[in-house]
Amino acid sequence: MVGLGVVSWMLAPMIAAASEGGSSHYLPGAVATLIDLAPTQPGWVIEPIYLHYQGDAGTKKELPVAGLKALGLEANLDALLLGGFYTFDQKVLGAYYSVGAMLPYTWITAKATVETVIGDRQVRDTEAGFGDLTLIPVMLGWKEGSWQYDLALTVYAPTGEYEVGRLANPGLNYWSINPIAGVAYSNPTTGFNAALHGGVMFNTKNPDTDYRSGTLVHLEGSLQQLLPAGKGFLSLGLEGFWVEQVTADSGQRPILGDFKGRTAGLGPVLGYLLPMGKQNFVAELRWLPELETKNRLEGDYIWLKLVYQF
Repeated sequence: MVGLGVVSWMLAPMIAAASEGGSSHYLPGAVATLIDLAPTQPGWVIEPIYLHYQGDAGTKKELPVAGLKALGLEANLDALLLGGFYTFDQKVLGAYYSVGAMLPYTWITAKATVETVIGDRQVRDTEAGFGDLTLIPVMLGWKEGSWQYDLALTVYAPTGEYEVGRLANPGLNYWSINPIAGVAYSNPTTGFNAALHGGVMFNTKNPDTDYRSGTLVHLEGSLQQLLPAGKGFLSLGLEGFWVEQVTADSGQRPILGDFKGRTAGLGPVLGYLLPMGKQNFVAELRWLPELETKNRLEGDYIWLKLVYQF
């Protein structure tokens, strides 16, 4: 029962671009727990997800957003995402091989004080639309007893709507490539589970602002305990995350200089797992407050993930 091998290698759009806008394609909560493990059962996975994020940069902090300097940026985002994945019968290098994609629809509101040729002014933008498409051409999962080892390549394509000079953009207007590796332990006797995933995100230049956001390193870990509940299992857990920008922003308009970002946080995870033979249903709710940030928005991530595997 433990380690169902369902997946959420995740896209979530934000306000603008990586350090450009104080965020990135990769958001905390993307890959951390049982529900995020690479599939180890041939067949399909359907995954709808809801994400809510509300954060701000503080009244005295400037962030580069869509070609603007934004002071005191505040943002509110809601996103619905639909993902689909297929795991092949034929193994690759001894691993279960899967491919998949995810597409979000987002509602974003952002406000800040921005610099203009006639002086500073208050700006509030509200936008809704499809965000950037996530493509997962390679996802590998090795199962060895109570242990699972995962490798994946995630590509974020700039398909979402984007406009220079607008605080709220469903898309980020550049490509990102994010290789991820992970290890998970699941004890079927005690119901104890632990997982650790990490990756490196490389970003291309935003052609409309000539701004290239720096490379990010991210790490997420979780502890979960499964308890019998009805026909399934209740999951109680804790997740921690750390995201660090390791290279500076560059391009014609790194308008705030050597602008490296960081975020870290910790929060509870509540889930329910219902095995049904070759079919599995999993639901998981996460609240992940950011406890320490630099050159980014700071707020709370709330995730609701549903997975149906068949």
